[in-house]
Amino acid sequence: MKNSFDSLIAKVSECEIKKVAVAVAQDSEVLEAVREAKERKIADAILVGDKAKMEEIAASLNMDLSQFEIIDEPDVIEASLKAVKLVHDGKADMYMKGLIDTKNFLKSVLNKEVGLRTGNALSHVCVFEVKGIDHLLFLTDVAFMTYPTLEEKVQIIENTVPVAQACGVSCPKIAPLAAVEVVNPKMPVTVEADELTKMCEEGKIKDCIIDGPLSLDLAIDPEAAKHKGALDRKIQGDADILLFPDIHAGNLVYKALVHTAEVKNGCILTGTKAPVILTSRSDTFETKVNSIALAAVVAETMNK
Repeated sequence: MKNSFDSLIAKVSECEIKKVAVAVAQDSEVLEAVREAKERKIADAILVGDKAKMEEIAASLNMDLSQFEIIDEPDVIEASLKAVKLVHDGKADMYMKGLIDTKNFLKSVLNKEVGLRTGNALSHVCVFEVKGIDHLLFLTDVAFMTYPTLEEKVQIIENTVPVAQACGVSCPKIAPLAAVEVVNPKMPVTVEADELTKMCEEGKIKDCIIDGPLSLDLAIDPEAAKHKGALDRKIQGDADILLFPDIHAGNLVYKALVHTAEVKNGCILTGTKAPVILTSRSDTFETKVNSIALAAVVAETMNK
């Protein structure tokens, strides 16, 4: 496989090791993930949170906390602000959610004084290595933007293209997905997909190829493209980025892949000054480690 999580981790190991600041780090799964990331030379971590609780969890995991910098801050909100400030000030390269609810975590990301806001819209990208597909798939947005407008879809694309490039895809092919692959005025999603395609052709969206509307089978299955006679399309089953029309479509495909296919995946929040690792409580240990690796690769590119 030309791009995989193994190749991403190999890329990370060639760079200066990155640091992840963890907000409210007293979480067993997060501590296990940062230990694994450090052992595999993916990233080091600065742990911000309740030190006594961290030590209690670490003892149960047989984990040596002395190898990490710890900032003791029992207050959840203050811990998140101290952690994000480390990234804001350049003392860490990426920001990770620990045992804090998503709403307050995002408040710290968007904090005017110490946060990571850029003025751009925030969007989420999930990167999948799927058995049977010979390249990484970038799914967006499956978790953050609910019903993106045309303008917001442009911003999602602009947030996602650099992630794909950091992962080795120099000119990603983007498929704005719909139920059909033709423009139908009664289906606004297809009209917007066509608009995005024209904007790319006119040079208003750069560093990528956009071809939409596309059905999912035409986007990811070369055989389907042949059978449907779609050989005049710019994308013929070889899309890199799947752009979903709304959060329902994205989240359903995301969960279908996670729960039924043989996959590896990692996710980050983009549109920020530095990569933000916003994993779910239900995400596996491997997904958390992969997300740290993905963020490290993106951080390396952003630092350059």
